[in-house]
Amino acid sequence: MKRIFKLLGILIGSVIIAFIILELIIISFGVNSKPKKSDAIIVLGCAVYGSFPSPFFRARLDEALRLYNKGYGRYIIVSGGKGPGENISEAEAGKEYLVARGVPSEFILIENKSFSTYENLLFSKKLMNKYSLKSAVIVSNRFHLKRASIIAKRVGIEASFSGVYVGQYLYEEVHGFLREVPAVLYTYLIHLRQ
Repeated sequence: MKRIFKLLGILIGSVIIAFIILELIIISFGVNSKPKKSDAIIVLGCAVYGSFPSPFFRARLDEALRLYNKGYGRYIIVSGGKGPGENISEAEAGKEYLVARGVPSEFILIENKSFSTYENLLFSKKLMNKYSLKSAVIVSNRFHLKRASIIAKRVGIEASFSGVYVGQYLYEEVHGFLREVPAVLYTYLIHLRQ
């Protein structure tokens, strides 16, 4: 019985250490990511309240606007379908937000069919192909960028990354970083199998 408890302790300790290491990788990737001049800026979808972007989505859109104004991409691709409680798709809400802030509508491409990060990037890649766009800066919350990088590689997007941190929503940010550990592990394992 003593041996079983010892083995169980080793197993639990190993899982905790693996969790901490993966968490540090996620944090490091999110904090250290730097955008590179590209053909497009992809904004990963996030919740919309009725027709208006949620605070996390607004932060992503504001970062895309900043990058656009600094010449990091000629086009902005806004991604995200219409979820429960949303009057319009995330992509359409994002486009309206950016147009209201001075981005010409012809330079905003919308991908409004996706319901996951994988679909955000897969369908955005199809738009990139349609417009002969070769590279992109992917914008999301810092905690989301490591998983986005795995998926971007899988779907063939030549990408750099730019992350946002919404300090006034500390609980949600911390929760996001913790939630990403199993999400990254799952995504990585699926990526290896394909």
